[in-house]
Amino acid sequence: MTNQRFFTGFFPARPLAAALLLLALPMAGVQAQGLKPSGPQRLPAPAASASAGGAARQRQADFIVAVVNSEPITNSEVRTKLFRTEQQILQQGMTLPPRGELAKQVLERLINDKAQLQMARTSGVRVDDNAVAAAVETVARQNQISVDELRRRLKADGIAYSQFESELRDELLVTRLRQREVESKVTVSEQEIDQFLRDQEGSNDLSSLALNLGEILVAVPENATPEQVAALQAKAQQVVDKARAGNDFTALANEFSSSPTRSSGGQMGLRTADRYPPLFVEATQKLHTGGVAGPIRSGAGFHILKVIEKRQAGMPGAVVTQTHARHILLRLTPQLTEAAAVEKLAGFKKRVVAGQADFAALARESSEDGSAKEGGDLGWANPGMFVPEFEKVMNSLAPNQISDPLVSRFGVHLLQVLERRETQLSQRDMREMARNVLREKKQNEAYVLWAQDIRGRAYVEYREPPQ
Repeated sequence: MTNQRFFTGFFPARPLAAALLLLALPMAGVQAQGLKPSGPQRLPAPAASASAGGAARQRQADFIVAVVNSEPITNSEVRTKLFRTEQQILQQGMTLPPRGELAKQVLERLINDKAQLQMARTSGVRVDDNAVAAAVETVARQNQISVDELRRRLKADGIAYSQFESELRDELLVTRLRQREVESKVTVSEQEIDQFLRDQEGSNDLSSLALNLGEILVAVPENATPEQVAALQAKAQQVVDKARAGNDFTALANEFSSSPTRSSGGQMGLRTADRYPPLFVEATQKLHTGGVAGPIRSGAGFHILKVIEKRQAGMPGAVVTQTHARHILLRLTPQLTEAAAVEKLAGFKKRVVAGQADFAALARESSEDGSAKEGGDLGWANPGMFVPEFEKVMNSLAPNQISDPLVSRFGVHLLQVLERRETQLSQRDMREMARNVLREKKQNEAYVLWAQDIRGRAYVEYREPPQ
């Protein structure tokens, strides 16, 4: 999801898997890239004058800074969230903003979060204890530690385990509400895909433009007379007219071109715009695929250019990495909790790794996905085809490696990557990629409006500024 208003850059609304991982980040040494043990850090105590009494110090440490629909937000809550946010910013290699400015943004985030959580609690969304236990296991697994080690590190950082579980439960509540109210309602039409692809082809952003141009050169001798130049220009114009009329460009290049690209049918190959002569880029900048430009005069003569291929930022390049994977999916029911599904799939993994069972056979017997009859085989997948929490794990696996059980919005999966390859995108692939880009964009926009609506309907009373 996209960043919310007021806190761009610091508080991304995030998929569940990423959100759970971030909740663990304040622990000493637990980082997204791995574990680097370090001593626990503490916020400095609030400054107080020597004459200030114990009551004043207590007031400064814990007082109400805002009220959201009758629920208070305290100064200590803001300080805790501020400390965690500063850690995350530093771990990402970013520069900390002024503390006062960041504290205001943290407070706004807490107000938004509390309003959304209140909405989730009154909307019928439920998260049982088993779901929370599975979320704890997910956090531990993503940080490559056991649940016992997770408890130990939380304690070392002064974070009560019950508080950690409570935060996970709240995150799950809001995530499920968001999926129900926002993500499930977003659709992308074929007309929107058509327009998106046209916009990409016609984009004027040269910084990420890639082109494959066809070229025909009608050469002009160095000492040509004006009459000769005029005759050659007229010849070039005839070639342009034939190309625009639909004549085969390769045949025209073979017949008329004096360029070295003649041997390849005039094609210069897919390359970034900065590797083409500026004259060529300028002439074809506003053309779509199939468009013809010219005659264009250079020192060598008159050029006729055809846009064979054109790609822009926001879409993948001509070649992408595809992944061939298979999985076993267990859907959650009142009889099968997340924790039980995780335990069952963990047992499957042990059996497969030990050579006691076949992954495909287990998928046919147990998977509740349409791929079960194919042994869980998902075929070759382009980037962006699967939900983020699934794709993130898939991309982290080496060929033939099996994941630990992973939780997605569809249930619990056991995933194995079989192989990877580089491949040229087909037109169908391009449309599917465009659909995914548009869906994510529309979900981001819908989420921002949804969050703003909840915030606008909440009664918020500001008391004293956080310290």
